[in-house]
Amino acid sequence: MLKSLMVAKAKEELEQECVETQEEKQRYLEEKAPPLCTSSMSFAELQELCRELHAKIDVVDEERYDIEAKVQHNTREIKDLNIKVLDLRGKFKRPNLRRVRVSADAILRSLLGSKHKVSMDLRANLKSVKKEDTEKERPVEVSDWRKNVEAMSGMEGRKKMFDAAKGPTQ
Repeated sequence: MLKSLMVAKAKEELEQECVETQEEKQRYLEEKAPPLCTSSMSFAELQELCRELHAKIDVVDEERYDIEAKVQHNTREIKDLNIKVLDLRGKFKRPNLRRVRVSADAILRSLLGSKHKVSMDLRANLKSVKKEDTEKERPVEVSDWRKNVEAMSGMEGRKKMFDAAKGPTQ
């Protein structure tokens, strides 16, 4: 109901505005171009009136041409400035991208089409590794580092480290 009232009010205002513009146009024309009374004029007076009207028409045409030239110049300038703005900002406006979760099956379906029914389980191809095995392989020795510093200093210490690293691999 409120919407229909608003539309009716807008329609009335639009009609009122059209009537006002017509009246304003009529007043302007009456002011600028008064009605001519040519019945009581002689031939010479009519010729003079025609010359005056042609002179007024020429002035109006010159003004119209000047205004059109200014408008065209301004539109060209606006286009150039818009191009510069686009160049500075980048050619295209980049939308904010949202993260989308898509499964591998959906990707394959979109690539291959709906005819191919391919199911791909990526986790099935992975090797299973037990944690217990990895922990047993690396025994960690915790010892006092101060004892090791004196023992490992010098060339003998480096030889011991080299031999220790070489030993388990043989």
